[in-house]
Amino acid sequence: MCLLTFSWNQHPEYKLIMVANRDEYFNRPTKGLHQWDNGIYAGKDLKGGGTWLGFHTNGKFAALTNYRDPQNDKPLSKTRGELVTNFLNGSQSPKDYLKQIEEKKKDYNGFNLLVAEKKELLVFSNYGGGVQQVPPGIHGLSNAFLNTPWPKVEAAKADLKKLLEHKSPKLDDLLTLLQSKEKAPIELLPDTGIPMDLEQTISSQFIRVEDYYGTVNTTALRWGHDGTVSIKEVRTIPEKEVNESTFVSW
Repeated sequence: MCLLTFSWNQHPEYKLIMVANRDEYFNRPTKGLHQWDNGIYAGKDLKGGGTWLGFHTNGKFAALTNYRDPQNDKPLSKTRGELVTNFLNGSQSPKDYLKQIEEKKKDYNGFNLLVAEKKELLVFSNYGGGVQQVPPGIHGLSNAFLNTPWPKVEAAKADLKKLLEHKSPKLDDLLTLLQSKEKAPIELLPDTGIPMDLEQTISSQFIRVEDYYGTVNTTALRWGHDGTVSIKEVRTIPEKEVNESTFVSW
């Protein structure tokens, strides 16, 4: 997952409203949103076995983005997708879980992890900042810290705010967000250790890097104050001719 924006605890009906893009290599084997045998609703990375965003019917939520630092990536690190599934399957509170992860943060390449249960949403990055409570409001997260003002993050937050000001958030309305292919000017780009031409190519919300990498799905979700959840995912993988949508609710 490489870009997401969300509203936390400021809507009268929903405590969490989120739309998220996952960017990946098109040839990485993946199964779309579905119910796992153990009560998780999520997509599945068929190579690493984990996921990037998911809910459990027991009332837990988690989402993950990579922290971009290619010069320090370790090829044999643990799969980051297990950070999501281990929380969803476990019995620990968000704070206790992230404190445990903080102790073994060096086992993983760079990540940002959001975990939530009941009225608590926390974020942790193994690049610093410690375990933090996410305050009510509209937030954005890409491949740096929460609310790092990259152009596509700021645009995503502004678009979500505008949408929520004018209508109740239908899933199909949320899925219209994060679809911009507009690239940021070079002078506004971060320096994350990749060539600047590639940095600009992936500065758009919806990414296409030639025929091998890009945005493979957009997920919209609503988590009500009453505990109800609805999720809709749209998957598009051009080389595999995948074009599908999945809806779940409980």
